[in-house]
Amino acid sequence: MTHWEQIAEAIGQATGENFVIEQQRSVGGGCINHAAVIEGNGLRFFVKLNRAQARAMFEAECAGLDELRKADAIRVPRPICTGVAGGESFLAMEYLDLSGRVDGARAGCQLAELHRVTAEQFGWTRDNTIGATPQINTPYRDWASFWRECRLGPQLRLAAANGYGGRLQQTGERLMESLTALLDHRPAPSLLHGDLWGGNIGATPSAEPVIFDPAVYYGDREADLAMTELFGGFDARFYAAYRESWSLDPGYGVRKTLYNLYHILNHLNLFGGGYLLQAQSMIERLLAELS
Repeated sequence: MTHWEQIAEAIGQATGENFVIEQQRSVGGGCINHAAVIEGNGLRFFVKLNRAQARAMFEAECAGLDELRKADAIRVPRPICTGVAGGESFLAMEYLDLSGRVDGARAGCQLAELHRVTAEQFGWTRDNTIGATPQINTPYRDWASFWRECRLGPQLRLAAANGYGGRLQQTGERLMESLTALLDHRPAPSLLHGDLWGGNIGATPSAEPVIFDPAVYYGDREADLAMTELFGGFDARFYAAYRESWSLDPGYGVRKTLYNLYHILNHLNLFGGGYLLQAQSMIERLLAELS
């Protein structure tokens, strides 16, 4: 049995419908995974693949998609099953035609609704990944402690292990000591996509927004919004609609730099020194806010 036949069998067991692959084509899977669309019996699925050791990553992503789907606020692909076939781990999910153009206003309103889903603590029931980097989601009741211990601290330690010491670590430590002053706005633990940049949102032909490739946890809703601004930003209608649905607290302009620092440090650790100066500049900008 080929690995595609094994995947088809797993999908059939998960759906309760016999599934035989009649067509299979490779599609873009980002810089971490490779992906394919498979079709048969009038059914179509999107499958992400990686090395066998990445199975836990896909299991966490599957759980994250389920968490977002339960909120019933914004559409996400329905996960079908995960497993290992032919030495590769896989995640099979609902195939969605994302050839439409995102309705920014609709997406902004729906994201606000997603953020209204809250938990008692920050974090989540399991760890997952941000890109290929482990993301720690140990629950905390205090947001500043969570950000220090589960977000900023791990990325700075990983950067040191990757050879980025010196000034980055010195200023990073000073920033870690000052997080309570920067994060004094008492946010609720909102359900977050966790990796919400422009490449992780699309739309069906009817312009229904769809978010995917999550790094789910419960945190300050501003962390999701901050990332939407990091790599080019969403359209103005998106931000206007979000703010009309749920206005932002004073100080967001400063906090978004802190939240996006996490992603820039992650890019430094994943892709190399091209992000070092940006990370250092962000830290120094935040420290200047405290002086």
